[in-house]
Amino acid sequence: MGRPDKGKAKKRGIRRLFTWKRLLGTFIVFCLLGMGALYVVYLLVPVPSANAEATMQSNIYKYSNGKVIGRTGKINREIVGLEKIPLQVQKAFVAAENKTFYKDHGVDIMGTTRAAWNTVTGKGKQGGSTITQQYVKNYFLSQDQTATRKLKEMVIAIKVDQKMSKSDILAGYMNTSYYGRSAYGIQAAARSYYGVDATKLTTAQGAYLASLLQAPNQYDWTSASPTGRKLVEERWNYVLDNMVGEGWLSASERAGMKFPVPQKPKPAPGMEGQTGYIIEAANQELMRQGVSEEDIKAGGWTITLNIDEKKQKDLVKAVDKQLEDKLDRKGDEKQATVQAGATSVDPKTGAVVAMYGGIGATEHWMSNATRRDYQPASTFKPIVLASAIDNHALTQDGREIGLGTIYDGTSKRPVVGSPIDFAPENEDDHNYGPVTVQKATNSSINSVYAQMIVDVTPAKAKKTALALGMKDGAGFPETPAISLGTMGASTMDMAGVYATLDNHGKKVTPTLVKTAEHKERTVKGTEAIGEQVISREAADTATQAMTGVVQNGSGFRAAGDYEAAGKTGTSENNRSAWFVGYTPELVTAVGLFGEDAKGNQVTLTDTINRGRANGGRTPAQIWGDYTERALNGGSDATFDLETDGAAPDGTLPEPTSTTEAPETEEPTDEPTTASPNPTAPPTSTATTPPQPTNDPITTPPEPTQEPTVTEEPTDPPTSIQPPDVGGDPGVNSTTRPPR
Repeated sequence: MGRPDKGKAKKRGIRRLFTWKRLLGTFIVFCLLGMGALYVVYLLVPVPSANAEATMQSNIYKYSNGKVIGRTGKINREIVGLEKIPLQVQKAFVAAENKTFYKDHGVDIMGTTRAAWNTVTGKGKQGGSTITQQYVKNYFLSQDQTATRKLKEMVIAIKVDQKMSKSDILAGYMNTSYYGRSAYGIQAAARSYYGVDATKLTTAQGAYLASLLQAPNQYDWTSASPTGRKLVEERWNYVLDNMVGEGWLSASERAGMKFPVPQKPKPAPGMEGQTGYIIEAANQELMRQGVSEEDIKAGGWTITLNIDEKKQKDLVKAVDKQLEDKLDRKGDEKQATVQAGATSVDPKTGAVVAMYGGIGATEHWMSNATRRDYQPASTFKPIVLASAIDNHALTQDGREIGLGTIYDGTSKRPVVGSPIDFAPENEDDHNYGPVTVQKATNSSINSVYAQMIVDVTPAKAKKTALALGMKDGAGFPETPAISLGTMGASTMDMAGVYATLDNHGKKVTPTLVKTAEHKERTVKGTEAIGEQVISREAADTATQAMTGVVQNGSGFRAAGDYEAAGKTGTSENNRSAWFVGYTPELVTAVGLFGEDAKGNQVTLTDTINRGRANGGRTPAQIWGDYTERALNGGSDATFDLETDGAAPDGTLPEPTSTTEAPETEEPTDEPTTASPNPTAPPTSTATTPPQPTNDPITTPPEPTQEPTVTEEPTDPPTSIQPPDVGGDPGVNSTTRPPR
C-alpha cells in the first residue's frame, strides 16, 4: 500500500479541530462571555443626571391675553406635560420614529448594532433607533457619535425603560428634541412653525413636526430646497400612513388631510423696545414675592403679566406722537437729554396695564417708569390736601381745612407755626392774595400748600403719603419743603398713590405679574387691593380738587371726552415735569426727566419747547392722547364722590383788589378765569368772608433753614444750588433732598 497523501491528512486534522460541535461550543462561549460583559457593563454604567442643556429652558413672558411679549434664556425651550399635547400628535411622533415604542423594552438590538457598526466602519453616522434611546441621548448624554456613547446609550435606555413610564419617556423625548429654528421641545416648535401652543396643534401639524426631527434644517419648508420639500412631504405622508396602519388614525380622516405649510420664521421677541423694561420690572416684582434671582435665571417660568397688549401699544403711540416725533435725538444734544416714563394702572384691580420705560431697553437701560431719583414736584400737593382732610386739620386760626378754605397766596410768604422757616416762591413770583384751596390747587400755588402742610404737620403728611404708596428714603424729611414734592418717586409709585385716591382711599398696589408658573409651582400676583388707608372723604376731596385742575387749571391739556382728575408738577430747575391723573377707570402717571449722556440730571428748559418744559404741556398731552386711545375715544363714567360739600371750581369770594394773573404753569395758554363746575355740590362757605389762614401777619423772619423752592422758578435762588445727583437715588444734601 502506498503512503497516504500528506495534504489530505492535514485537511482531516483541521476538520477534526473545527468540527461543528467545537464551533458551536465556541460560539456559545463567546455569546456567554459577551452577555457577561454586557451584564457587567449594565451593572457598572449608572443612569446619570441630566445634562445641562436638557433641562435648560427659557422664561416666557406673556401679555394678559396670552400672547408672548418676550423670552429670556440661552435655549428657546418651554417644557410642557404630555397632557397638554393632543393624543393624535403624540401618536404621530411614535409613528414617525418607533412604531414598537409601546411594546419594546427601550432598545432595538439589531438597529442599535447596525447603527454602531456603520459609525465605526465609517459608513455614515447613525442615530438611536428607538424613542427611548433618542431620549437618553438628548437628556442624559451628548450628541457625539462614538461606539462608547452608543453602548452607554443602549444600557441606560434599558434601565430608563424599567424605571420610567412610556408616557414620561415620550414627553421627555418630545421636550428635548431639536426642531430647527432654534426651537427645542414641542412647545417652542409649535409656536415657531405654527404660531400656536402645543395644545392646539392639529394631527397634520404634529405629523410635520415629527417629520422635522429627521433633518430639522433641511426639512424647514420655508427655506428648504425643492428636494428638501419633496423629502419632508414624503416623510409626512409616511408618518400618517403609519398612524393608519397602527389604527391610530382613520383612513377617511387621513384622506382629507392637506400638507400644513408652516408660517415663515419670525425673530424671537427680544429685549428691545419696551420689552426689556417690562421683563425686568416683572422679575423684580417676583423677587419681592420670594422667588430668588437664581430661580428666575434657571429658566422654565411662564409668566403672565397684567399688561394689556392694546393699551401698551396705545401708550407707546402717545409718547411717540406727543414727544419722540418732535425730538431730534441724534442731531440735537439738548433734545437728546429728554427721557420719558409712564405707568398706567386699573384702579379697581391694581393691574399695571401699560408701562413706558424709555426709548428702548437696549439703548437706555434704566427704566424711567420705575426709577425713583427724580422729584414728583407738585403732584405731591393732593397728598397734602388728602392728609389735611383725613386728619381734620385746622388752619392756624382754627378753621377746618376744605376746598373752600381761604389761604394767603402771596409769593414768598413765610409759613406760620413751623419751627423751620420756609417761604417758597410762587410760579413767576406771582402774588394771588387770599384764595380758596381749590383755586390754589388749580393754579398750583406753592405758598398755600407750604402753609397747609404746616397746618397738618409734615409728619402726618408724610405718614399719609407712605400709606398711599410712596416710598420712604433719605430725600423725604419731615419738613415744610416736602409740600412741593422734593422727595424721589417713580411713575409707578405715583400711579399707585393716585389709584388709591381714585379707589376712594382703599389701598391700590400696582401689580405687574398676574401668575408665574414653573413645573409644580405657581406664584400668584401680589394682592393689589388692600385696606382703607385714608377716609373716603379725604380721597374724594382730593379727587374733586383735581377735577378742577383739568377743567379750569394747569392740566387743561389733559381734558377730553371723559371725566378726569389730575395734577401737574414741575420740579426745581425744571429737571422733571409730570402729569398724574385718572378717570374712574384708568390711572396714569407720566413723567419727563432731564438726563445727560453721563446720567446726570439736567434741566428740561429749552428742550421740548422754548422756556420751561411744564407738566401741563407735553406730559399732559401724552396723558390725554393715551387716555383717549385707551378708552377707545372717551367714556361716560363719572366719579362717585363723597366730599365736604365745598365748591371745587375756585370761584368763592376773593378780594376784588387782588390782580388776577394767569393761573397756570403756562400763562399765555391758560384760561384766566375759572368756570363753575356744573356737577359741584353747593358750597357751604360761600357767604363766609375770606380770611387769611395764618395768624395776624407780622414782619416775618428771614428763612434760614429751608430752601426757597418754587414749582417752576424762573430765577432759582443763587445762594442754594441743588446737587447734581445723577442716577443715584441715595445722594443727599443737607439743604436739598435728591431729585
